[in-house]
Amino acid sequence: MGMETCVRRSFLKGGALALCGLTAEAAGIPRFLVRTAHAGPAGRRKALVAVFQRGAVDGLSMVVPHGDPAYYAARASIAIGAPASGKSETAIDLDGFFAFHPALEPIKPLWDARRLAVVHACGSPVSTRSHFDAQDYMETGTPGVKTTPDGWLSRGLVARARTSPSPFRAVALGPQLPRALRGEVGAVAMPSVNDFDVRSDVSAMASGVNARRGFEALYEQGVRDVIHGTGRETFEAVKMLKAADPRKFEPANGARYPRTDFGEKLQQVAQLVKADVCLEVAFVDIAGWDTHAGQGNERGQLAYRLADLSHGLAAFARDLGDVMEDTLVLTMSEFGRTVRENGNRGTDHGHATAMLVLGGSVRGGRVYGRWPGLAPEQLFEERDLAVTTDFRQLFAEVAFEHLGVPREAKIFPGFAPPRGTPLGVLA
Repeated sequence: MGMETCVRRSFLKGGALALCGLTAEAAGIPRFLVRTAHAGPAGRRKALVAVFQRGAVDGLSMVVPHGDPAYYAARASIAIGAPASGKSETAIDLDGFFAFHPALEPIKPLWDARRLAVVHACGSPVSTRSHFDAQDYMETGTPGVKTTPDGWLSRGLVARARTSPSPFRAVALGPQLPRALRGEVGAVAMPSVNDFDVRSDVSAMASGVNARRGFEALYEQGVRDVIHGTGRETFEAVKMLKAADPRKFEPANGARYPRTDFGEKLQQVAQLVKADVCLEVAFVDIAGWDTHAGQGNERGQLAYRLADLSHGLAAFARDLGDVMEDTLVLTMSEFGRTVRENGNRGTDHGHATAMLVLGGSVRGGRVYGRWPGLAPEQLFEERDLAVTTDFRQLFAEVAFEHLGVPREAKIFPGFAPPRGTPLGVLA
């Protein structure tokens, strides 16, 4: 089904359009539907789900370098037990050198099926230990530059050769639009699919005037700009979502999402995909990774967060089934944690971390990136895992190879991928 067809079908199915011989202008049809009606044929839809692990995940315990003896030397109490070490819960071996934290067991079958890959020692070339600055640099795609007005995902979608006229082309599941989606793409932020509505009755919706006031009242507390376009377009978007009715799509294939904020958000992303609203990019946050104290090892604070992440990702992949061939999940975090544990049995702000790539045309079952080592003389600033893969190299590969963004597009200003062999995470 073409991208323009899914929008049109949702409206016709809900009775939102009844032209009865009127012109588009006379009928008051919003501009994005006029573009839909005249849109040309489009290819198969690709969707990206960006998962931001806010707070800086400890990539060294998420994807354990058990083959590097310096890992265990640096972490007396929080190291994850090596595979087959005799512990009841140990790391899950991947390739003889790297292993998953035991809490990631739900996604191990995806690794075995070569649908999941890891990029380790990945991060920003600009060192900062500020969460705010690091997140900003990663979402804008311009490390070290604080004045970039738009996000890399917005720039990528604007430059994409095949564009969708849908108002739900780019969606963030949350109360406000993340920096990565701010810009000309016109993304939508919603706390949940259920909450995407306006405080007005049916008659106000029909007249448009009072409904617009209701919309302004709803978003007057700082998020009025999350939906770009006219008020009328906003109300047509509301009607479109009601017509598509994503909530009717229950998890398929025996998928069971965790009953957490993250699990609920991923389930709603899956519902939007199934509802054919032409979703191209979805953005989801999962917080709680700032483990300065009591991080834990096989069990504890970090293990709990990783279990939430892995159960959610596993359910999402199972729920979508064959649709995962056109869907890619990319995890990211602003930086990693220190190699050595601190005096509170936790870790402090570090540098490089690990990122996951799932679905689509992923060449899975591999850990990508050059391993820099954890010996004292190999560390960044004598304390951190060094960055050997610039996050922009990974993000650019996802944008170009999966989303179909033209390679000449300047989605990462000032960045030129290194010469030689690309990462090759995607086929």
